Amino acid sequence: MEFRKLGQTDTEVSAICLGTMTFGKQNTEAEAHAQLDAATAAGVNFIDTAEMYPVPPEAKTFTLTEQYIGNWLHKRGGREQLIIATKVAGRGDWLPWIRNNRNCFDRPNIEAAINGSLRRLQTDYIDLYQLHWPDRSTNFFGQLDYRHQPDEYSVPIEETLRVLADLVEAGKVRHIGLSNETPWGTMKFLQLAEQHGLPRAVSIQNPFSLLNRTFDTGLAEIAHREQCGLLAYSPLGFGVLSGKYLNGARPEGARISRFERFSRYTNPRTARATAAYVELARAHGLDPAQMALAFVTRHPVVTSTLIGATNPAQLQNNLDSANIRLDDTILQAIEVIHANNPNPAP
Repeated sequence: MEFRKLGQTDTEVSAICLGTMTFGKQNTEAEAHAQLDAATAAGVNFIDTAEMYPVPPEAKTFTLTEQYIGNWLHKRGGREQLIIATKVAGRGDWLPWIRNNRNCFDRPNIEAAINGSLRRLQTDYIDLYQLHWPDRSTNFFGQLDYRHQPDEYSVPIEETLRVLADLVEAGKVRHIGLSNETPWGTMKFLQLAEQHGLPRAVSIQNPFSLLNRTFDTGLAEIAHREQCGLLAYSPLGFGVLSGKYLNGARPEGARISRFERFSRYTNPRTARATAAYVELARAHGLDPAQMALAFVTRHPVVTSTLIGATNPAQLQNNLDSANIRLDDTILQAIEVIHANNPNPAP
């Protein structure tokens, strides 16, 4: 397993990170622990979660993912060998069960969130604490067009950073990161951190895959020049790039089969692009999912690729993608497909 620096720090994380948002919804606690065992045995030292997980979020399953991981950490030991990342939920009336629908990035909410996560994860500190999505209205979660809300109040970024600085000072957090953030937001966090001597974001967790390369447009240069590396989530487009949903197939138990709300990756353009990528992989004797993951992991601004699975075979297949190297012929063919059908699932 390859290891890479987290931002400008000396912390090294595996190039593959285990994403856990299925724990508590599609995976039982026993299955979650088996995944954690398998991933760490394969050399993964980086585990990502969030207080709102599992997904799709529901009041009855809220925080189960962190609880499962905490029980595993307590049973396993060796906490200092792992890099644990979690996230504080942002503003949104679609999660009324989180802090009575008043969740935002101010001091009371962030302090309540971190203390809850520490308790559930059964640890004294979080290695990487991330703001799950912007506190302000902007374009994320697939929204491309920016629409200004003139009367909207959002917590000032400097105020949020000062709360996070206190958590770092208290030893509850080692590093901070962003998620689902825009170029303006990322630069503002970095600018204010430098200006006021506050914690600097070491990473940004945004979607990136063969079906969604919008990160390259405005954020890749920031990630490179500012050493704020990408933690790429949805690298398989909710499993679409494995090819299992082609021709309208809906395998029993698969995420998109179970949860129709995940329509971001099921439009006609996505299906056409996916068919071309799957054909390319198979023509070169590659597993389509492994080719898609290897493409993401090789990107120069990617610090780690977040994989997720619901069964042992999927997990092992995804872990094995760390050993795949794509040659120039395949990379050039990928660029042709991308040019013909760019970013069908932004």
